[in-house]
Order: sequence, then C-alpha cells, then structure tokens
Amino acid sequence: MESQKIPMSQWICPSILAADFTRLGDEVRNVIAAGADTIHFDVMDNHYVPNLSIGPLVLSSLRKAGIDACVDVHLMVKPVDRLVEDFLKAGADYITVHPESTEHLHKTLSMIHEGGAKAGLVFNPATPMDVLAEVIDIVDLVLIMSVNPGFGGQSFIPSSLNKLANAREQIDASGRDIRLQVDGGIKIENIGAAAKAGADAFVAGTAIFGAEDYAQTITAMRAEITGANA
Repeated sequence: MESQKIPMSQWICPSILAADFTRLGDEVRNVIAAGADTIHFDVMDNHYVPNLSIGPLVLSSLRKAGIDACVDVHLMVKPVDRLVEDFLKAGADYITVHPESTEHLHKTLSMIHEGGAKAGLVFNPATPMDVLAEVIDIVDLVLIMSVNPGFGGQSFIPSSLNKLANAREQIDASGRDIRLQVDGGIKIENIGAAAKAGADAFVAGTAIFGAEDYAQTITAMRAEITGANA
C-alpha cells in the first residue's frame, strides 16, 4: 500500500520491538506525534534468529486502528516468501529481507514489488556486500545491521561504519534513489557517526521507547545527524 507519510529527508525509524505492547497503538501514535518518520517492525521466527517476536496480525491491527504511517518490515525469518505475502496483505510499505533467507533473492524482491511495496536487502555484520551489485537495480532500501540480529538492546559494532560507507558508494554509483538504513545500538551518542558514514535512515528501539520524552530524544538525534552532515 502507499503510505500517507513517506518522508523525503533523514528518517528516524523507531522499532516497536522496544515499545510497551500492552498499549502498542498508543505507543505508535505517540512516537509518530513526537516526530518519527517510519515505524520499524522487527519480525523474528526463532529459527533464522534465536528469538520470536511479532507477525502480520500486529500490523493489520494497527492499520485497522487508523495508523497510516509508513511501516518498514524487517523479516528475520527463513524461509521468507510466505511472510512476505502476509505482510503485503497487512499493509507494509517496505519489506526488507536477508539474502540468506531465500533461495531465489531476485524472485523474492520482485514479489515485494509486485505486491505494491518497496523492497529492501539486509546485511548482517559478517555478510559480504557482494550480492548487492547483483540486485541493486530492484532494491529500494539497503539495511546494514550494526549488531547481530535477534535481540534488542545490543551495543553498536564500530566496524559497521565501514560497511555503511561501502554501501553508500555502491548506492551513489548506481544513480538510483535507494535508502541506506542502519539498525542496532543506535542512540544519540553514535547516530552522527552513522550519518557521516552515509546512512540516511536510523532504526532505534530502546533509545527512543526507553526515553521519558520521545520528542526530545528524536530532536536530539536529528541535531546530531545535521551536525554530521554539515
């Protein structure tokens, strides 16, 4: 589906993995009101990663409740194609997959486009970047994991900055409008470094949902990004 809120500047993408699920609708509305650009869904299957999180019914419920913000869905599942279909039906705007999660990556990315969403590709800390060149013509978002996927609250891996820079070079060389997202341990203290390395979309869970004032935190993050890009 086409979101009614697709921002054009730097994206702040709160991950609902860190939200209070007893009042998830309010949490999402509050973080949007505080200035968030997209809502990030971390979907885990206790197979590809050692954790189990949320499914498409959560997104479908938020859509039925009138939440029309841009939602990007990060699928940490294997196999992945069935959940791609389910999240397309639920109303995802972006669906991002790992190259290891599918036998036919080009087909999976094409399925996302055919379902009316934008397609993303995720790289874990130890995943080589080589595959990006093979599918960069059909990718709308590249996600660099700055922690090993599977759990929230981990510390940022500094070598991820080199990976961000590598991805930024490939994206710029392609001439295509591709978002470069970073996810894992992002907070006020390091978001500027990620921006300087080339990221333009920043997933943050605990740093936002664990803060007393969502708007103040998001504003501080934007200030760090602006300073890094000055």
